[in-house]
Amino acid sequence: MEFDFAYLTAQWPALMRGLWLTVQVSALSIVLSILVGVFGAAARVLQVPVLDKLVVGYVEFIRNTPLLAQLFFIFYGLPGLGLRLSLFWSGVLCLTIWAGAYQIENIRGGLETVGKGLREAAFSLGLSPWRFFRLVAAPMAIRVGLPSMLNTSISLLKNSSYLQAIGLAELTYVAIDRISMDFRTIEMFSAICVIYLLLVLALSFLASRLEYRLNAPFRH
Repeated sequence: MEFDFAYLTAQWPALMRGLWLTVQVSALSIVLSILVGVFGAAARVLQVPVLDKLVVGYVEFIRNTPLLAQLFFIFYGLPGLGLRLSLFWSGVLCLTIWAGAYQIENIRGGLETVGKGLREAAFSLGLSPWRFFRLVAAPMAIRVGLPSMLNTSISLLKNSSYLQAIGLAELTYVAIDRISMDFRTIEMFSAICVIYLLLVLALSFLASRLEYRLNAPFRH
């Protein structure tokens, strides 16, 4: 079977619609997972009673169960509990919960680099624990933990392909749908591999620019 560029050109609009949905789901999930990571890491570092134990349990549960099982529970299981979500929001919720567990550990690792002396100095100046975390510790932790946060975000982007299992018409779903109809496996999988590669490179570039800006005060 020869590679058919004409076929790929004809399917390009459908692939772009799938790509747009992938970008929407991934971007929203990345932002929300970072927020989960910040608040979860704060609960652990500040040792908030009860909440810090719940965060530990959440992280361990998510990191030790399959993402696909989590997705099926959210989409098929939650309606049985009275909570019915759309395909889009089921995907966003699943990816946010999954990546949030890893972002908690990424940010917590960055927080551990904040010296005890800096903490004592902040408290001696009258900063409350929460203001110390928000104004001093969190910015430093994010700067240090940015590479690992990027790795988690890249994994989230690639794992968005799992959402085709519940019927969300993202990029991988579109490719598999066209393959089932036209049997042009090489063209479709080649296309989505290149598109995912470009997405990851774009995300890595944006993160590198952010890291460059955050490290600007420390280069002189």
